[in-house]
Amino acid sequence: MSNTSKLDTFRAMVAKNPGNALARFGLANEALKAGLHEEAATQLESYLAMHDDEGNGWQRLAECRIALGRDDAARDALTRGIAAARRFGHGGLASELEERLEELG
Repeated sequence: MSNTSKLDTFRAMVAKNPGNALARFGLANEALKAGLHEEAATQLESYLAMHDDEGNGWQRLAECRIALGRDDAARDALTRGIAAARRFGHGGLASELEERLEELG
């Protein structure tokens, strides 16, 4: 299945059921692969508003925001991701996000 058809499939799933957090996460990931950072960020923001993510979604949102030149918003996403990763006991991910936050300055 091509990225375009995967994108279309996930877009249809989200359109049919906007409250499906996993469909939004899937759409965000496909949009990221396609370099559609604005669409990915929008879907990740919706996903994160409805799902208690363990840190990975926050990391992806931060990367989208960095690609879009929104470093302050990226720092916020990284900070929230660090807190989520710690809350769920994912020390390695928390450390990785802390390093990325330091790189951003």
